[in-house]
Amino acid sequence: MTGIALVGAGAFGEKHLDGLTRIDGAEIVSVISREAEKAAEIAAKYGARHSGTELEDALALDDVDAVILCTPTQMHAQQAIACMDAGKHVEVEIPVADSWADAQAVMAKQQETGLVCMVGHTRRFNPSHQWVKNRIDAGEFTIQAMDVQTFFFRRENTNAKGEPRSWTDHLLWHHSAHTIDIFQYMTGAKVVQANILQGPKHPKLGIAMDQSIQMKTDQGQILTLALSFNNDGPLGTFFRYIGDTGTYIARYDDLVDGREEPIDVSEVDISMNGIELQDREFLAAIHEGREPNSSIASVLDCYRVIGELAESLEQQDGWS
Repeated sequence: MTGIALVGAGAFGEKHLDGLTRIDGAEIVSVISREAEKAAEIAAKYGARHSGTELEDALALDDVDAVILCTPTQMHAQQAIACMDAGKHVEVEIPVADSWADAQAVMAKQQETGLVCMVGHTRRFNPSHQWVKNRIDAGEFTIQAMDVQTFFFRRENTNAKGEPRSWTDHLLWHHSAHTIDIFQYMTGAKVVQANILQGPKHPKLGIAMDQSIQMKTDQGQILTLALSFNNDGPLGTFFRYIGDTGTYIARYDDLVDGREEPIDVSEVDISMNGIELQDREFLAAIHEGREPNSSIASVLDCYRVIGELAESLEQQDGWS
């Protein structure tokens, strides 16, 4: 059994807990949350013997082998490093950091400790995206371009359940990371050109609510990515893969072709739940003593690109 501490029992934390209950060999030992009462309630629901409000308390438990971090973005890098310093394997929800320097620091700690450090780039695990990747790996499909829309309606500080959030989300460091990583992962190429524009900042949230990103790889593929927190309409992220033998549109765990004909992805993997599949990979990597898909090493270049885009925005702010 692998003893797991779940830190951050919000909307996404519960998705992980639900997934873990379906994985043989996973034992939920501890639940840590900002509020002690909520931590205790969630711990009881999932059969965890320990709950609390401090990461350090979970790290001190001998039967905790691994930690899943679903905490605010600004805490990810520091907490991931703390987990590895305590000898615990760690899976940190996307993004691993909100700066290029902090992402590199997490990478350095993983290399120092040799522990499994995995980042929650769930698109690598969604059956819809796996189906496309399998066609690429079989030599049946080559990406020429990707067009992606990431649309939410978040003019107030709320989470995926619509509940009040204690921290502010970020289009660039969080939501674009899914797309930038999957673009490089699917093409097997490196982003060598990247441009970004953004709209006005929200007067209370202090973040840009709309962004437009363009990229090109060293193999010539291009990416067009639109992101918005202002969108009052269909929500979510929609990936259009445009290739030499077809067009495919992935919507989380569903896939259609360019004519909106459904593609059956139910047999792609053991589950249709991307979060569960992500957690299965984390535990399998620990048990097998190997690097996981979506390891810090494999996703690191995504954060190099985001860091460059962030610098570009700082320069644009200086010009305005």
